[in-house]
Amino acid sequence: MKYPFMTMPDDTEITHSSIYEEDGVEKIKVYIERPTDNGFIDATCILPSYTWENHGFSDSEIAAFQEMLEKGAHVIYKFAKQGGFGHAANF
Repeated sequence: MKYPFMTMPDDTEITHSSIYEEDGVEKIKVYIERPTDNGFIDATCILPSYTWENHGFSDSEIAAFQEMLEKGAHVIYKFAKQGGFGHAANF
């Protein structure tokens, strides 16, 4: 399942998956996409390893997203455990 997380001023959408376990590690996929004149550019980041797959963002944009995710991963994990932002109680 995908949950909304954030819409940035430039219409970049950030969503995330539910928590899933792989090799004994709780992981989350974070999806980032932005509309362009020709469709979309997108990237996926796997937490907690911060493994990226990028389709169109610049290196500096990915670095900024990385920094944002490093600072906010605990929030994304909390939301994912509670069924997304709309279900996160007592935050």
